[in-house]
Amino acid sequence: MAVDVTPSGSDGLHRLLTEQYDLAILDVMLPGLDGWTILETARRAGNRIPVLFLTARDDVEDRVRGLDLGAEDYLVKPFAFSELLARVRVILRRRDAVPMAVEATRFELADLSLDLVKHRATRGGERLDLTPKEFSLLTLLIKRAGEVQSRTVLADQVWDMSFDSETNVVEVAIRRLRTKLDDPYPVKLLHTVRGTGYVLEVRA
Repeated sequence: MAVDVTPSGSDGLHRLLTEQYDLAILDVMLPGLDGWTILETARRAGNRIPVLFLTARDDVEDRVRGLDLGAEDYLVKPFAFSELLARVRVILRRRDAVPMAVEATRFELADLSLDLVKHRATRGGERLDLTPKEFSLLTLLIKRAGEVQSRTVLADQVWDMSFDSETNVVEVAIRRLRTKLDDPYPVKLLHTVRGTGYVLEVRA
């Protein structure tokens, strides 16, 4: 097996999002970003690489958290190296037996283009200066283009929070995104469906 080792969580996340691997082994406690954050960010970016967690934490809640985030397996320290290799082989065999669906990393709608790997959004060839949350919001909307997304879904998927009718975080973010995405252009892509939510689509 050919193995790349990264010195920090942030470097590991960068490699996951920009290079092709058959498997990632993530330690939970890493400098910079912890393993949970790395996996959660990778999954939100559409990366479906099999992940094996290593951790010194033996709490059931910690193991459940890793599995809920999308890890295939969880190995608690200390462990025998032979067991690590055995688990790696099992994960790779499972992956080969059931080919993973290839997740798209590039989306287009009219003159809007979104590149998840480069974390870049352009419209009419001009780069859109989006904040991380605005980029996440636009990613969700373009992945589900033509489908109305409720405020509840947006709050849960983008902010990882339960929707509170007293909070206008979704409306504020939509307004800021629309200012950058639509205001400078004659054709509007982001539409409000009154009483329901928002949809990204080309309308006549």
